[in-house]
Order: sequence, then C-alpha cells, then structure tokens
Amino acid sequence: MDAMAASDPEASVPPHPRNFRLLVAGQIVTVLGSALLRFALSLHVLDTTGRADLFAALFAISSVPVLLAPVGGAISDRFNRQRLMVLYDIICAGVTIVFLFIMVAGHASVLAVGAVMVALGVVGAMETPNGTACIPLLVERSKLESASGIVQAVQSLSGMAAPVLGGVLYAVLGIQALVALSGAAFAMAAVTEMFIRIPFTRRPRVGGMVRTLAGDLAEGFVYVWNTPSVRKLTVIAALLNLVLVPCFLVASPLILRMTLGSGDAAYGAGMGLIEAASIVGALTVGVFSTRMRISTIWRWILAAAVLFVLLALCVTPVGLSLGFWAPYAGFMACLMVMVAGTTILSIFVIVRIQTRTPGEHLGKVMAIIQAMAQCVAPVGQLLYGVAFQGFSNATYLPLLIAGGFTVLIALFARTTLRMESI
Repeated sequence: MDAMAASDPEASVPPHPRNFRLLVAGQIVTVLGSALLRFALSLHVLDTTGRADLFAALFAISSVPVLLAPVGGAISDRFNRQRLMVLYDIICAGVTIVFLFIMVAGHASVLAVGAVMVALGVVGAMETPNGTACIPLLVERSKLESASGIVQAVQSLSGMAAPVLGGVLYAVLGIQALVALSGAAFAMAAVTEMFIRIPFTRRPRVGGMVRTLAGDLAEGFVYVWNTPSVRKLTVIAALLNLVLVPCFLVASPLILRMTLGSGDAAYGAGMGLIEAASIVGALTVGVFSTRMRISTIWRWILAAAVLFVLLALCVTPVGLSLGFWAPYAGFMACLMVMVAGTTILSIFVIVRIQTRTPGEHLGKVMAIIQAMAQCVAPVGQLLYGVAFQGFSNATYLPLLIAGGFTVLIALFARTTLRMESI
C-alpha cells in the first residue's frame, strides 16, 4: 500500500457497543445542547430588545449553515472522525466560554449573540454528517437500522425538547449561568469522545487541502449521480420532503390553530405528539425493517397518500360539524401514523444507502443527499402557505391535492425501484 494511504492503527477496530454508546452520549450533548443554547440566546435577545422580529430572525439565521453539510461530509471522509468529534465540541466549548466572558464584561450585543448562534449552527452542520457516517463503522450490520433510529431519535428529541428545556433553564438559571453550563457540557462531551474508537484509513491528498476537499465534493456528487439506486432514492427523498415535511411543519400548525381553533393546551399537545410520533418511529424502525424492501417502499408512500385523504376528511364541513374533539382526535391520530411511518421509511432508506456506499464516500454522500432533500422543503412550505391562504375556508382541498401528488410519487417509486434489491 502507498505510504501516504497507510492505515491508521484504529482502522481495524471491531464494532463494540461501548463506542456506539459514547457516540450517542456525545450526540445528545452536541445536538441537544447546541439547539437548546441557540433557542435560549434568541429568547435573551427578545427580552433585552423586545423585538419579536429579531428573535425569529436570529433563530432562523442560525439554521442556515445546514447548507454546509456537504462540506462537513467531505471533511468527515478525509480526516479521523473521532478527532473531528472532539474538535467540534472543543470549538463549541471555546465559543461559549469566550461569549461568557463577553457577557460578564457587559459587551454582549445583538451582533455578538448572532455570531455565537451562527458559529454553533456551522459546527452543528459539520458535526451531523460526521456522526451519521460513524454509525455503520461502530455497529454490526444486523443492528444498523436500530442504531440509526436511536441517533435519529436524539435529533428528533432535540427539536422537541430544545425550546422547552431552553425556555425553562433560561427562566430558572439566567442566560449567563446557562451559557456557562453549556460550555462545561461541551467540554465534558469532548473528553468523553476521546475514548471512542472509530476505524479510519488515511487517504492520499491531491494538491492543497482546499483543492482536495473540492475534488472530494465533486467525487461525491458524481457518485450519487452515477449510482442508479442512490440517485433514484435521492430523487424520491426530495419529492417526499417537498410534500410530507411541509405538512408536518406548516399545514399541521395552521389546521390545528385556524381550522380546528385549538386552544393553547390542545395546540401544544398536538405539536408535542407530532414530535413524539417521530421518536417512536425512530425507535421502532428495527421492528419493521426486517420486512421492508426497497422495491416495495412505494406501498408505504401510497399509505401516506391514503392518510392525506383521511386527514382531509377530518376537516371537511361534515367532520367539523362533529364538534372539536372528534375531528381533532382523528386528525392527530392520522398525522401521528404518517409521521411515524415517514420516519421509519426515511431511516430505512438512509441505512440502505449507507450499506451501498463505500466508507471513503460515506460522509459526503449522506450529507449531499441530506442537503438536496432539505433544499426542497422550503419550496413545499411556500406552496402549502399559498394553498392554505387561497383555500382558507376549505383547508381539506390542499390536503387532497397533496394526497394526489403523493400517489404520483408512489407510482414513480414503484416504476423506478421495482428491480432494486439494496
């Protein structure tokens, strides 16, 4: 073997449950801690300025760095992934500690808060593909679905728990104590991750680092495009993100609030149940995956189309005439099944792509697919917003249209994946 491509001593480390447990612990601190702190900082801006637009803008801007995920994937494939984990948490700890000193000195401007939130968002965008790429290297093939489901559950939990915990800890501790606690947690996560052992093989560079990473990114896009099974699944994932994800993020809150007229308690419970369904789906994927095949995932997509019809029936004039609780319960039951099923399907497809992708491409390929799928979600959100504005008195119509589009996606999946066996 070429000297420049010599293997790291850890390249032959066999899977060990301890390594995966340490990975999950680190992901909980990094993913949940970062989201929690970003939300608390945005609340701090709201309290100090009284401006809701700054509160929303800062939290939204801190999520933009997700577009850097492919770069993070390329870096993950090029460097030692365990050391990258440690480095990312050290950076988070350093950023929060420096900001703590700035706060103590009385110079924590809105600009400084925004800079910290963006920095944490950038690190998160880099860390997510790195953590995802580590999973196939730390668990046995038979446990890959369940392991991916656990990591997905952590990410879903961060989306649900971060606003709640962030708000509570901010109210109880105050922003300075919360920043200090977050810095300590990031530092502890970095120490914990030093004990993870992840296989790594050093790869030769072509020119400088920037040129090498650019070449790796191009190589990742070429791999996705030239691998029919991966390309087909990427297109289907993007189409589903166009229809299903905006339904959970835009259509559901609008229907709960406007069409059903939910009070604060019912609305909060509904949104919490959506997140809970996502976690349940992630944790039970191992039960369903043994009976799932890529060639038959169109049936799951078709089931989602049927659920769209049932959701629409709940908010038709006939459904709404039954009072509040009957259509609310029916709507939430159908929505929870859809969310759980979508989560199971998503993890199943991700795992199949992971097993199909060589280790040296794993980080960037997964990040590219994630970024491409997520880029279409805002388009779907905009379309849902326009549709619900136009049919504000008949919100079942956009749901029926979405159901019809989902049927077309199911037919497309059946046609394109019927010979796939990955």
